Amino acid sequence: MILEVNQLELTVYGAEAQCASCVQAPPAKATAEWLEAALKRKFDEKITVRYVDIYEPETDADRLYSKKILTDEYFYPLVVAGNEVLGEGFISLKPVVQYCSHLGLTDSVNDRSNEK
Repeated sequence: MILEVNQLELTVYGAEAQCASCVQAPPAKATAEWLEAALKRKFDEKITVRYVDIYEPETDADRLYSKKILTDEYFYPLVVAGNEVLGEGFISLKPVVQYCSHLGLTDSVNDRSNEK
């Protein structure tokens, strides 16, 4: 079942200090910036990536995921869309793109090349 969505918000949870188990991974804030740039290139402006510091959660959902990270249930950076965890620790673009495509977001790069 593919849903039609016009806008999608992803949340990246992390902290300034790097996760001890993810020493080779980029910092969480850099991951959020990279993810937003890559997804906006692929899906135009249909994606928003929100960064949340686990020590300063803003919403109830932020507090929940921050607590889970702080109790070692998840590694950070943690990427979440709605209630679905898309990645943790070293983030790979492929599962995030697959999730977006499954929701019905269309690849703007391929759309533009098909118009030529």
